[in-house]
Amino acid sequence: MNLLALDTSTEFLSLALTKDDRIFTHYQAAGSAASQLVLPQIQVLLDSANIKLKDLDGIAFGAGPGAFTGVRIASGVAQGLGYGANLPVVGINTLTAVAEASGQHKVIVCLDARMGEIYHAALMKQNGIWLEISDTKVCKPQDAPTLQGDDWIGVGSGWAVYAEKLTQIYAQNLSQSLLNIVSDITPTAEAILRLAQPIFESGQAKPAAEAMPIYIRNRVALTTLEREQGLRL
Repeated sequence: MNLLALDTSTEFLSLALTKDDRIFTHYQAAGSAASQLVLPQIQVLLDSANIKLKDLDGIAFGAGPGAFTGVRIASGVAQGLGYGANLPVVGINTLTAVAEASGQHKVIVCLDARMGEIYHAALMKQNGIWLEISDTKVCKPQDAPTLQGDDWIGVGSGWAVYAEKLTQIYAQNLSQSLLNIVSDITPTAEAILRLAQPIFESGQAKPAAEAMPIYIRNRVALTTLEREQGLRL
């Protein structure tokens, strides 16, 4: 299948495009410039693959959770391009994308949610499918849910920001300490493609108009004091 995937839920812009058996990718630290860069870079990928948007079979995107602006950019771009070219879309949970990108099979994903919180999920891969052992949620790092068993690996940016608190929780509550912590794993477009492809192949993709972000956190704005303190959603 010819598929396009994008993620802007973090400070990185990640794109991937498959054409037949080839994959074309773009990954850069974009920050707030992602909204200006995403469409031109998608065109660069399409040109590199010598393919037109209308020749794609679908568009996958990182639906969140993540930075509010970032998940809105990804869902908006997927919706706009999909609607214009009459393409179906698939939104992928970014925590599942982090798990897929890690190359592991039993992970505790923690992403920095800012505001002193983390996005958290525990996932296990069985028969090629990711199962949520602990559902996606937003919480304070000290309130991260405890888990049964050992052999867990911590992945995602939350482990870098809140390493001490998270390590203490799981060292106390798991029968053995964490096997490893890999904090630099992000939700990549390549991982999103791998997760989305069987959904497209099974005919479960949605119309472009249904491309919606996953927010988890209900707050959509900061108070004046929080902005003055440099906090971000």
